[in-house]
Amino acid sequence: MTQQTKLRWGILGAARVNERLLPAIVEGSNSELVAIASRRPGAAAETLKKYAPQQIGVRCHDTLEALIDDAEVQAIYLPLSNHEHAEWALRAIRRGKHVLIEKPMALTVADIEAIETAARQHEVTVMEGFMYRFHPQHARVREIVDSGLIGEVKFVRASYSFMMRPARMYRLAQNTGLGGGAMWDIGPYAIHSLRLWFDEPPVAVTAMAKYADTGADIATSGILDFGDGRRGHFDISFECSRRSEYEITGNKGGIKCHTVWQLPGDVPVISWSTEDGRRGEEQLQPSNHFRLEIEHFSDYVLTGKAPLLTLQDAKDNCRTINAVLQSAAEGRTVRLD
Repeated sequence: MTQQTKLRWGILGAARVNERLLPAIVEGSNSELVAIASRRPGAAAETLKKYAPQQIGVRCHDTLEALIDDAEVQAIYLPLSNHEHAEWALRAIRRGKHVLIEKPMALTVADIEAIETAARQHEVTVMEGFMYRFHPQHARVREIVDSGLIGEVKFVRASYSFMMRPARMYRLAQNTGLGGGAMWDIGPYAIHSLRLWFDEPPVAVTAMAKYADTGADIATSGILDFGDGRRGHFDISFECSRRSEYEITGNKGGIKCHTVWQLPGDVPVISWSTEDGRRGEEQLQPSNHFRLEIEHFSDYVLTGKAPLLTLQDAKDNCRTINAVLQSAAEGRTVRLD
């Protein structure tokens, strides 16, 4: 029997992120787009025409159910509203579909555990969609950290923001309990990129936030305590100019990743300095981290290789985000240990 070389994908929703994800599936070396669906009549076809007009033969469904029942679809990319992720992931899993869920995977650890159980029962792959992790610049940062150049990691700062535009106001329409606000939108990146540089989950969280009338946070800042004096500081906002960066400080020096949200043609920049006065800046080759994410997931399903992002990682991120939200709402430090 000839081994399958391309995973057949369907997209469950006509969300704005398709501007990047849909072409990534089309361009992937081991992926094929076979269907897209939306609950808005005609929206699936419009999305396909807008982002991949050259594609022919892609089925455009006007219900989400039609896509998860589509026998040709093997894997689903799920970019629906945050509070819908768990429900539709479970529906897709029960129909035998592999699922790449746009971050956050779900709003509660219990929901992720239900997804994990269902995926095991139906023998399918599920992963949280953190596209940034597949960009080679982070592997290069890891090489520098592991080389000992900056010594032991003591402090990490992560900053993510963009100015809220009228077309994006839907992000503030629901309170944080329903997945609205900055913490569930760009906060997952901040928490994930802080956790990346420590060997264990945080033991405590202290945070503060500014809220919209809907109960959605507009901006949130906080500290993750990783024990033994190691801390991660984060700030996220819909009221600041665009930023997506993290900085790692050790006892011998520091490293900065200047732009986490890379566009395919962007030139990644990493800079570092040491206690003894040495400095360096590296420019890496441009990469499309959306395409690399799709190729990684497709390769995992087709060959059985281990995924970069585990369900335990998704649970740890979700648990930390909820602790941040609780800390900000209650005005106190929340312990996680």
